[in-house]
Amino acid sequence: MKIKAAILKNLNQPFEIEELDLQQPNENEVLVKIKAVGVCRSDWHLVTGGTKHNLPLVAGHEGAGVVEKVGANVKNVKPGDHVVLSWAPYCGECYYCKIEKTSLCSTYSDPLANGTMLDGTTRLSFNGKPVYHYCGLACFAEYTTVPAQCCISVSKELGIEEASLIGCAVTTGIGSVINTAKIKSGGSVVVFGCGGVGLSTVMGAKISGAEKIIAVDVNDNKSEIAKESGASHFIKSDQNVIEEIKKLTDGRGADYAFETTGITKVQEISLEAIRPAGTLVLAGLSEMGSATNLPGAKITRQEKIIMGTFYGTSKPDRDFIFIAEQHLKGKINLSSLISKIYSLDEINEAFNDMLTGNYARGVIKF
Repeated sequence: MKIKAAILKNLNQPFEIEELDLQQPNENEVLVKIKAVGVCRSDWHLVTGGTKHNLPLVAGHEGAGVVEKVGANVKNVKPGDHVVLSWAPYCGECYYCKIEKTSLCSTYSDPLANGTMLDGTTRLSFNGKPVYHYCGLACFAEYTTVPAQCCISVSKELGIEEASLIGCAVTTGIGSVINTAKIKSGGSVVVFGCGGVGLSTVMGAKISGAEKIIAVDVNDNKSEIAKESGASHFIKSDQNVIEEIKKLTDGRGADYAFETTGITKVQEISLEAIRPAGTLVLAGLSEMGSATNLPGAKITRQEKIIMGTFYGTSKPDRDFIFIAEQHLKGKINLSSLISKIYSLDEINEAFNDMLTGNYARGVIKF
């Protein structure tokens, strides 16, 4: 079938809107009509080459839509279902799945990293040549064919724009608190960066009962939305951030810090923000090849803990439903994360806006 999609043909070039060919779903695959997709910095890393990937490709990994058609043996969804798409399907049988680290599933990680379906081939083509699917999803398109394992049904009461954000930013943020750090009620939390992941981390800290939630960002205009999301305090990053955090934490530093920007300098500052025996969680995606300078002696002498989190250590078929329920019950407000709605034709404008740092999340709506 012919579809309209945004294709990245070369590094450091804008996305181009083209008519592509999309194959119908094979066995254990699903055709999804995309309704909304979030604009994430991880997609921008593809443009700059910060994330290495086969080209040309269709990016977009934070999507939601409606099931149009299912291939043979698909039992988890049916036509008409509203679905959030997961970019981390899991087999349930490998070593990592068995130790509850499904986001690290070794069975499916290689084909998805290569931009193909699970059988190692693509479903997209342009002028007869293969086009790769970022994260196996390729959501910057009217329709996409994905592995059935990527489709998680959600309530039709959930707004489709809000649903799309669950596909990456919200799950990464909330999951990093609940699944990775497993923070204790009453503790202190500092979150560096108030984009989609950072604000979702604030929401996760609120759900978990943190007593003090300190949000840090370079932009003053993030103060209001950070506090709406659950932050008790906001610090602009041009202040003496560590000094301000210690003032709010009896001079010790925070129990937990979550770094959500992926910027190496901010990662280094984040380590200083936690108390001895505190925990730093690195949630932001850094560019491949980047290096962070963390002082080994201080980490050892102060028993500081550093953790990575990938997709919030989530299990999508469990966590997507939990997050949707939290929103529908009014415990969190995913609508507040949506800064602006764009059409697919406005995709390059959407990324330019994202790079200003003034937006929580842009969403492309079909």
